[in-house]
Amino acid sequence: MNSTDLAFLSALEQAQLIRDRTLSPQELVQVYLDRIDRLNPDLGSYFTVMADQAQQEAIAKTEQLMHTDVADLPAFFGVAIAIKDLNAVQGVPFTCGNPALKNQIAPYDDGVVTRLRQAGFTILGKTATSELGSMPFTEPHGFPPARNPWHLNHTPGGSSGGSAAAVAAGLTSIAQGSDGGGSIRGPASCCGLVGLKPARGRISMAPLGDCLSGLATSGPLGRTVADVAALLDVMAGYVVGDPYWLPDPPLPFRQIAAPPAPQRIAVVNAIAPIGKPHPDCSTAVQHMAQALESLGHQLEPLDLDCAALVEPFQVVWRGGVKATRIPVEALEPVNQWLFNHPDSSGDYQNAVWAMQMAARRLVAQLAVYDAILMPALMAPPIALGAWADLPPEALMQQVIQWVSPCPLANATGLPAIALPALHNAAGLPIGVQLVGRPADEATLLALARQLEASGAWDTRRPAIAL
Repeated sequence: MNSTDLAFLSALEQAQLIRDRTLSPQELVQVYLDRIDRLNPDLGSYFTVMADQAQQEAIAKTEQLMHTDVADLPAFFGVAIAIKDLNAVQGVPFTCGNPALKNQIAPYDDGVVTRLRQAGFTILGKTATSELGSMPFTEPHGFPPARNPWHLNHTPGGSSGGSAAAVAAGLTSIAQGSDGGGSIRGPASCCGLVGLKPARGRISMAPLGDCLSGLATSGPLGRTVADVAALLDVMAGYVVGDPYWLPDPPLPFRQIAAPPAPQRIAVVNAIAPIGKPHPDCSTAVQHMAQALESLGHQLEPLDLDCAALVEPFQVVWRGGVKATRIPVEALEPVNQWLFNHPDSSGDYQNAVWAMQMAARRLVAQLAVYDAILMPALMAPPIALGAWADLPPEALMQQVIQWVSPCPLANATGLPAIALPALHNAAGLPIGVQLVGRPADEATLLALARQLEASGAWDTRRPAIAL
């Protein structure tokens, strides 16, 4: 097997090769470090490459593999992974996409990183994010822009754009991202990947207690549904003191089989108050709807009105920027504008209440469905710098329009999975998403597995990765 084919194996396949002792952790890490060295200057997917640490750890794991019963090894022993630079990795720069923090070294591993290490992963590095994770493209000032492997002049999305670009280009088999308003699902859609925003409380934010009043969570990005499910198993779980938490599922997510047909699935092609998506995105939804119908599921049209979420969501989002400890003058202009917006603490609390009430109504409205099929984004991936010259208020209006299918799942806490659907005439991936019932990632993963097995999306690699 050549190094490119090895790089594009699923994380689960790589884990099995290591357990079979036909592949060493050292060999696998070196494959990715070589690819990062060759491709990352063009892609900008990693802010920090942990080459020395990863090599040393892989050498130690290779030695351990020779003298340990594989039954005693954790599930992903020796497999490589990338971590978004909004999460702390001990001893490594922790920039949050702000150049003033390039010399800030994390003093600890956060809760998700701790679980990933316990599962046996070797961390390759920290991936690019928009500043503070606040934008759906990944072009923070003071860093190279992250580029879409399918078309280098376009964005891989944001704010987990670096993680998505790295997986799509074969610079890791799997990656951690986070999603507070579409920051996993948008990049997955832009890069032709599977990306899951778990249900609220599924993954701990430890050592933090909360993030954006429950809007944000870590989650997995991968090329296969099985990898995403298995990584969710690793990342999930309660940590003492969590303000939101869910009990463990009856079965590991990795073991979930195809759903019994038919499932009742709503199909959304317009979202009030925004309207209809770009024709490419509507086509992607219809493509996936036809695939689901052919599998025996019951599909129904749904008019989705999220108007009541728009303003309170913006106030809460601005509150996340206002909570930063970075001096406002060190922020990008759009984050300065968000920081300086005249919202009081009372406005924030009222916005949380309004968002929660709107979310309750939406969850009740959607309770009759097993899943909701809708666009992941309202338009294809935008060109790099497309909105760079816009004043902040106009930029935010463009952002709201583009990502409007995503905040529903964040505000309600519902799980949502982005799936690749097709490529448009320009060769750019266009994704869709399925939103599930409360705490029901299982049904989403079962539907996704079924679609994947049916050939509902292709598994081409971007040309740059070959």
